[in-house]
Amino acid sequence: MTTLDPEHLVGQTIGPYAVERLIGQGGFAWVFTARNQNGHPVVLKVLKPRYAGDKQFEARFRNESRVASVLSHPNIVQILDVGQAGEMTYFVMDFYADSLGSRLERDGPLAEPDLLRMAADIGSSLAFAHERGIIHRDIKVDNILFRADGTAVLADFGIARAVSGYVSATGVNMTIGTPHYVSPEQAQGRPLDGRSDLYALGVTLYKAATGELPFRSSDWFELARMHVEEAPEPPRSRRPEISRRFERVIITCLAKHPDDRYASAAEFLADVRQIGDRAKRTDHFGAIDVARVEALAPPPRHIAPWVMVTGAVIVVGVVAAAVVLLAGR
Repeated sequence: MTTLDPEHLVGQTIGPYAVERLIGQGGFAWVFTARNQNGHPVVLKVLKPRYAGDKQFEARFRNESRVASVLSHPNIVQILDVGQAGEMTYFVMDFYADSLGSRLERDGPLAEPDLLRMAADIGSSLAFAHERGIIHRDIKVDNILFRADGTAVLADFGIARAVSGYVSATGVNMTIGTPHYVSPEQAQGRPLDGRSDLYALGVTLYKAATGELPFRSSDWFELARMHVEEAPEPPRSRRPEISRRFERVIITCLAKHPDDRYASAAEFLADVRQIGDRAKRTDHFGAIDVARVEALAPPPRHIAPWVMVTGAVIVVGVVAAAVVLLAGR
């Protein structure tokens, strides 16, 4: 296999795509911005040579990418193409200018209305995928992207599943998922279902709400132990302005045992939407509509001058009487 340098691919054409710049890389692929034949921007992910040269891995990657490409949902990044160009295996998806990871680095933790909107968007994508038997396995801040209108979309369905299948079939020692986000059962190598995605989403929401991860270590084995054994610090202890209701959502997702989390992404989504609806109903609770109060108030009454004079005389008389009484004591 010829050694490839990702920087050398910039300016070249891979398949029908003109590569513009390298914007990142994960464990398995380089990520570029590119343009299709019509000049539209796309994201091009190219498998690193180590994996593209492994026929079994490549076959699983291509198959899982094709499976994920049928997930047509407004909150899932659409895979537009899966292809081969010489020694390179690639897939193409829609381009999004902003990610949750970039947004957190730039602006800090999200306000709760934005957290609720993002949680509902990603919960909707997971409910759709899980109903079709597809688990993401690698939810993290860098896999949540944003459209220009603020809608959150989830990227990279199928990649972690391809790696998982490859590991199971070959016994090769490869890390599946991102260590800071793996569920306890994922860390222990146990069977996974959609509730593992909810755990990773809980870690993501914790980071988005507080600016920090619930568990931090540079050692993978120590991180795995923390996910399995340690309770996370309550999010409100790191950012008190988070509501108790939303804190409960995060903590429920981060339960150690899958049975103690939401039973499904649909259940998670229903809870998040209920909190959002309740917040909207109480946004203006107790606020005074001045225009309405003024419209309903009776017109001011004109007080005749003789009434004002009479009132003053009465007050003077009462004060004088009080003075006489006190002097007689």
